[in-house]
Amino acid sequence: MPWQQIYDPLGNVWLSTLSAALPICLLFYLLAIKRTPAHLAAVFASLLCIGLAAFEFGMPFEKIAGAAANGIVYGAIRIGWTLLAAVFVYELTVASGHFEVIKQSIGGVTGDRRLQTLLIAFSFGAVLEGAGGGGAPVAICGAMMVGLGFDPFAAAVLCLIANTSPVAFGAVGNPVRVLVAVTGLDAMKISATMGRILPITALILPFWLTRLVTTWDKVFEVWPGLLVAGVTFGGIQFYWSNYQDFGLVDIVGGMVTLLVLTWFLKVWKPKNIWRFPQEPPVTIQLKPHTPGQILHAWTGFLLLSLFVVVSGVPAVVTYLNAATPVVAVPGLHNLVFRMPPVFPKPHAESALFDLTILANAGTAAFLAGLISGPILGLSVGKTFSVFFQTCRKMQKSMLAIMAMLVLGYVTRYSGMDAVLGLAMTHTGRYFPFFGTIIGWIGVSLTGTDAGSNALFGSLQVITATNLGLPPVLMAAANSAGGVMGKMIAAQSLVVAAAAVGLPGCEGDLFRKVLPHSLVLASIIGLIVFFLATAGRVFVP
Repeated sequence: MPWQQIYDPLGNVWLSTLSAALPICLLFYLLAIKRTPAHLAAVFASLLCIGLAAFEFGMPFEKIAGAAANGIVYGAIRIGWTLLAAVFVYELTVASGHFEVIKQSIGGVTGDRRLQTLLIAFSFGAVLEGAGGGGAPVAICGAMMVGLGFDPFAAAVLCLIANTSPVAFGAVGNPVRVLVAVTGLDAMKISATMGRILPITALILPFWLTRLVTTWDKVFEVWPGLLVAGVTFGGIQFYWSNYQDFGLVDIVGGMVTLLVLTWFLKVWKPKNIWRFPQEPPVTIQLKPHTPGQILHAWTGFLLLSLFVVVSGVPAVVTYLNAATPVVAVPGLHNLVFRMPPVFPKPHAESALFDLTILANAGTAAFLAGLISGPILGLSVGKTFSVFFQTCRKMQKSMLAIMAMLVLGYVTRYSGMDAVLGLAMTHTGRYFPFFGTIIGWIGVSLTGTDAGSNALFGSLQVITATNLGLPPVLMAAANSAGGVMGKMIAAQSLVVAAAAVGLPGCEGDLFRKVLPHSLVLASIIGLIVFFLATAGRVFVP
C-alpha cells in the first residue's frame, strides 16, 4: 500500500526537525560521551529511529521492516564484506612474513611518517576510492599503516580525513551518475563544477594531515613534499574532471600523485626523519631487497588493487551484474513517496536489495587474498584459516555496520533525512553555504556521497532555482560538501577502528575528527558561497 512521507508531523517545523535529529544525536552521544561500544550504540539509536518512524512519522510497520532489511543487506554486502576482505589480505601478508619486506620497500622511499601518510592514505587511498570506495580506502590503508608501525589511533584518524577530497568522484564516478539521475543536469557540467571546488581542499589536505600529528615547525620541514602531493592531485582532479571524464578522476589522480611523489622523494629528502614520539629512533640499516622480492611481498595488495580497479570498470560491472538477480524489497519498493518540496511532484522511492556480490570491491579483495595466499607461501588450508580468524575478529564490527545501516535506511524511507535537509532551505541568501552543509548531513547519515546525492540532489536544484542560484552549482555543492561528512559517518568510524585493531574506540575517533569535519565542510561552504555570488563566472 502506498505511503507518503510527512515532513512536519508535530505541526512545528523546529520541533519536527529536532525530533528527526534525535536518533543521530543519541548515536553520537553514546559513542562520544558515554563511550558505549559501537555495536550497542548503533542498536539503541536504530531502535529509537524505528520508534519515531512508527509512532511520530506514521510509517507503516511493514515498510519499516523492509527498510531495516534493506539496510542490513547493504551493510553486509557493500561495506562489511569489503572491510572483512581488505583486512583478510593484510592478515595474509603478515602471516606469511612478507609485511617486513613491504615495510622495508616503503622505508626505501622514505622512513618519514609524514611522507608515508601522503604515499599511502592520500595517494593510494585515492586510487582505492576511485576504484570502489565502500570503506576500502580506510580499511586497507589503515591496516597497512599500522603494519608499518604507525600509532593505530593516529593511522585511523589520518585515513578518515584523507578519504575526503576523492569521495565525490569515488566508485568510478558513481556520485556524479546519481546526481544526473535525480536532477537531469549535464554530467560533465556537474563534474566540472565539482572539479573547481575540491582541488582547493586537495591542496591543503597534505598540510592538514601532517599538522594533525605534529607541530607547525615539523610541517614546514617537509613543505616541498606536501606541496608536490597537493598540487599534483588537485591539478589532475581539476583537469580530468573538466576536460576528460568523471569516472577516472580519482584513479588517474591517485596513481599520478603516487608516481610523482615517489620520484620526488628519490631526489629530495627531509632534513630530519620524523616518527611518532613513542617510536624508537631509526638505528638499523634497511636490508637490501631485489625488485623481485619486493614485487613478491606486495602480491596481495597489487592483486587487490588490480582486481578492485577492474571490477569497477563500467563494462565489467555491467557484465557481472547481469548475473545478479534484481529483488525488490517487499512492501517498500516504489511504495514510499517523497513529496514536495523535496521533489516537485510525488516521487516513488525505489527499494531494491543490493545483491551485487560479484561486482563488489569486497569480492575483488577476497579473490586477491585467495590467490595471493599460496603465492606468498601459505598453504590453501592456512589461507582459509587466516580468513576464518579474521571473521571471528570482526564480528562486533560487522554487527555495528549493519545496525548503522538500519538507522540510515529507516531515516531515509521515513523522511527524517528530508526534514533535516528542509531546515537548511530557510537560510535565504546564505543557502549556498548551508546547502553545502545539507550534503554534509546526507553523507554523515548515509555514509556515502552517492546516497546523499540521491536524498538531496533534487532538493538542492529546486531550492537553487527558486532562489535564482545556478542549479548545477548547488547540485555539485551537495556532493562536494558531502565528502567532509564521510569521516564522521558511523560506519566509517567502525571501519577505521576495526582496520587498525581498536574496536570500541569509535567514540574517541568521532571526538577527534568532528572538528576537522566541521571546519573542512565550512571551507567548502565558503567556496560555494563565493562561486554563487562574486564568482559566478567560474561556474560552467
